[in-house]
Amino acid sequence: MMLLDLAAIDPGYRDDRSMRIMLMTDMEGVAGVKNAEDWLTPSARCYDVGCRLLTLEVNAAVDGFFAGGAEYVQVCDGHGAGGIDIELLDPRVEYARGWPEGWPDGLDSGYTGLAFVGQHAKASSELAHLPHTQSFKYIDLKVNGVSIGEFGQAVFCAAELHVPAFYAAGDFALVCEVQALVPGIDVCAVKRGVTKGTGEECTTEQYARRNAGAVHIPPHRACELILRTAENAARKLKKHPSSIISLHAPFESVTLLRPDREGEPKTISCARHPSSVIQLMRMPLDPRPIT
Repeated sequence: MMLLDLAAIDPGYRDDRSMRIMLMTDMEGVAGVKNAEDWLTPSARCYDVGCRLLTLEVNAAVDGFFAGGAEYVQVCDGHGAGGIDIELLDPRVEYARGWPEGWPDGLDSGYTGLAFVGQHAKASSELAHLPHTQSFKYIDLKVNGVSIGEFGQAVFCAAELHVPAFYAAGDFALVCEVQALVPGIDVCAVKRGVTKGTGEECTTEQYARRNAGAVHIPPHRACELILRTAENAARKLKKHPSSIISLHAPFESVTLLRPDREGEPKTISCARHPSSVIQLMRMPLDPRPIT
């Protein structure tokens, strides 16, 4: 019988004793990324700069994770249009983009921990920079009565796979959100929003432009902070695996959506799954007007 060298076939393979980290990325939570229209899409004038700034923050986190004991890091490009400049990406990692099944974006139970860089706060967060959930159309998403954003969606899916979320970097409102959802998680804030209120009254386009005001840490210093906090988070994860959110089936989601035009009604979409939050996250929205 021939024994296969799985490490040679799959560079990402490690045995159960290794420390394997999935690093989920987004762009809105990066220091220096200023607004939606100029930064977030390939046709935007500052998009390439945004990709570079995100990649520098990711590399800083990767440096920290390896210094803290990680043996494998997969960088998952989670920004809508893509946000990683792969030519600048740390050569020690693997890069992932495109997940046919959707959630949980390639995560499996073989990972030791889940981390986030460039993450933004959930929709309707106060004093947040470019907050949203999936798109600027969302007002709120609740799962089993708990209001969550994209961070929460990923963390709930990870919990089903018994993978803890242990680190998150983004704006200050995001940091507050993740600490409330995952007590004890290591965090790093690189900017803070300055717009008061939730913006629930806005149309989709109005909300996309609403939360552009922020106070940023210069990118070089942001990377220094991320490196230091990421290393500390990895060392803690290696010694004492983080706690995992306790989930209880069945799972129900309620999604409240804003109108695209003034005068149109808000809409709501509800879904339910008897046993899996991952399958719940994969269900398509079925919006109905609120009368």
